[in-house]
Amino acid sequence: MSYAFEAEGLVKRFGTTTALAGIDLAARRGTVLGVLGPNGAGKTTAVRILATLLRPDSGRATVGGHDVVRDAGQVRRLIGLTGQYASVDEDLTGTQNLVLIGRLLDLSRRDARARAAELLAWFDLTDAAGRPAKTYSGGMRRRLDLAASLVGRPDVIYLDEPTTGLDPAKREEMWGVVRSLVDDGSTVLLTTQYLDEADALADEISVIDHGRVIAHGTPGELKRIAGSQTIVVRPTEPERIGEVADILRAGTGAEPELPRPGLLTVPVENDATFTAVVRRLDEAGIGVVELALRLPSLDEVFFTLTGHGAEEPTEVAA
Repeated sequence: MSYAFEAEGLVKRFGTTTALAGIDLAARRGTVLGVLGPNGAGKTTAVRILATLLRPDSGRATVGGHDVVRDAGQVRRLIGLTGQYASVDEDLTGTQNLVLIGRLLDLSRRDARARAAELLAWFDLTDAAGRPAKTYSGGMRRRLDLAASLVGRPDVIYLDEPTTGLDPAKREEMWGVVRSLVDDGSTVLLTTQYLDEADALADEISVIDHGRVIAHGTPGELKRIAGSQTIVVRPTEPERIGEVADILRAGTGAEPELPRPGLLTVPVENDATFTAVVRRLDEAGIGVVELALRLPSLDEVFFTLTGHGAEEPTEVAA
């Protein structure tokens, strides 16, 4: 299997604190690897090693087949990095920021300006291109920061909690950008504390806690860790909730729960049970406004794995 980047047994200590305790990470080309964990889990430390900004105490990592320690210069030609906070020069305009980076990457002045214009248009910043970055909103700065990481057309892009501090609408915009990057052939490592973000974007997820990978898989595979699937039913006629409960009880052998008025849920072990329940509801002439078979959420998975929430800080520094 061809990996865009791969890390094996990474260990990093800061004094007496172990930030990474032997983690393995890998992403197939053209996919998104979500690295999920609370503050202090070690996510940012892992990104910094993969970006050649830190040396591991032990273990190895490669990007595009190049070792991040021995071939750091080659690795830097392949990657783009956007950290948790915008790193653009606030006194320069949007265009000037991107042209500066292009020139540092040995683009001609003409090519640097062309690339800047292309990226500003892609991130809907053309109208603000001539304004100092300090006049940009938080969302605009994040988009400019991401544009800056793409000037060199990187094969691998590290997004370290890119939506930190953004409102829900701006987070959705950033999600669209990530999907576009992958559609263009890039490989993305996305670190996040937001479980819905990992669920929406990642092809595979590595869950990190206290510097260790404690689970890895697709979102669907991880959701199965938290237990059985759940049937959710809301009848069109609330007064028939008792009949629905009887059907669920008979079909599953479990006692339905009423988490909210008019809504019943019951755990099931397989898809066939759901099919049988649907058939019995139809035979009874019971209409529904909500009917679903769902896996546990990533929030439930994370709590099952760690015993705490995704945003709860740990003692390990990142």
